[in-house]
This record gives sequence, C-alpha cells and structure tokens, in this order.
Amino acid sequence: MSTTPTLQELEKQAAATAALRWVRDGMLVGLGTGSTAAPFIRALGEAMRTGQLRVQATATSEASAALAREVGIPLVPPQRGMRFDLTVDGADELDPQLRLIKGGGGALLREKVLATASNYLLIVADSSKAVSQLGKFPLPLEVVPFALPWVMDAVAELGANPVVRVSKTDTTQHVLSDQGNLLVDCHFNQISDPQQLATQLKTIPGLVEHGLFLGLANAALVACGEQVQVLHAGATPVPVASFTDFPG
Repeated sequence: MSTTPTLQELEKQAAATAALRWVRDGMLVGLGTGSTAAPFIRALGEAMRTGQLRVQATATSEASAALAREVGIPLVPPQRGMRFDLTVDGADELDPQLRLIKGGGGALLREKVLATASNYLLIVADSSKAVSQLGKFPLPLEVVPFALPWVMDAVAELGANPVVRVSKTDTTQHVLSDQGNLLVDCHFNQISDPQQLATQLKTIPGLVEHGLFLGLANAALVACGEQVQVLHAGATPVPVASFTDFPG
C-alpha cells in the first residue's frame, strides 16, 4: 500500500536531488548519514546507473556504505593522503553562519573525519533544520564507555542535561556508534557561544567527539516547500537554479 510523502520528506528529496548539481565526473565523494543523506545516495546511484556520472566514494557509516553498495556506488577505504572533492551530508540544525549540530544518526565521529578531509562540504536539509540559534536539538557526543560517568558530570557542569541514548525498541539497551562507543545527547536548549562550548568539550577526557561542526560547511541546500535555496555563511540565500559557484 502506497503512502503519500509528507512535506518534510518531499523537502529532503528536493534538497538531495539538487545536490547532484555539485557532483562532477571522476570525483571522490564523501557520503553522509541520515534521512536527507540517504536520498542523495540513492540519487547518485541512479545517476551512475544511467551513465551520467562516474564517481568513487567513502561513507560515514556502515548504514550509508550498505546503501551505497546497494545502488552501485563503488566504495574506497580510508587511506593516507585521501582528500574528498565533495562531501554531501545532512544536519540536525544549521544557523545563518552555517554552524551545525550533527550526530542525530549516531555517526558524528566519522562525519567529522570526512568533513575535515573534504575540499567542499555541502549540507542538505529540509526547512525545519534551519534555526536562528543552535541548541534546541540535543547536542550529540560520542563517549568511551569507561569514561561515561565522568563525561556526564563534566557536561552537566557546562549547563547541559545529558542523556545516554537508548534503543527505540528496547530502552534497556544503549545505542552504540559504529566504533562501539556510547552516544550521549546533551540538552542545552540554546547554545549562545558554540565556539566556546566546542573548546570546553574538547578538554573532557573520554569524550571522543562532539556534534558541533564549526567552520566546516561551505554551503547548504535548504528546501522550503518546492524551492531549494543555497545558503552561505552570513549571506542572503539564493535559489539553487541561479547558483553557479560549484566546486572544481
């Protein structure tokens, strides 16, 4: 039985499809994780199947890698000297300066590794992800299991209400990252100084990575209804149809 897509699902698909404009033949592409990155992976696979593009890729999660294999995108393992021409990924929140909260899908460590190793990071998002200030979405952390009690204490002192992520189907089971680490969601409500918070979080032993992505995104595609806009840090959004400054 078919179901009618929601507006949010349609926006995710629109942003993901628009991201194909950034892909060039022969690129090494980083594949993100989540409900907006997945439609991009499918669209890229279809473009390869029809002969429009030929690329290689590395995925930020086992789930995205499995989807990439399913749709025929050849994957390459991490190696020294590897730089991605383009990485396309989603975000849980993005502000007008293109500062991001990521990690709702539990892949924040690998996502940040690939984002940092990319010449161009393109974010794809539906309209609900664009916010004036970060923090309403809980900030994810990836934490070494042994260090959990002390990490929880430290982030609570920073003003957060930390909650260990559990399975939606079995609340007695903790959710683990692909690296076998715990995920902690920190409820700040609002983050007035993301850079200061990122610096503070980096000093906590056992906290492997946090979900603040600062100064990494080059552009974002945000779908609002049927229109997709291109966002740059501090700039006025422009319709994707009129944008021409693509990565080389």
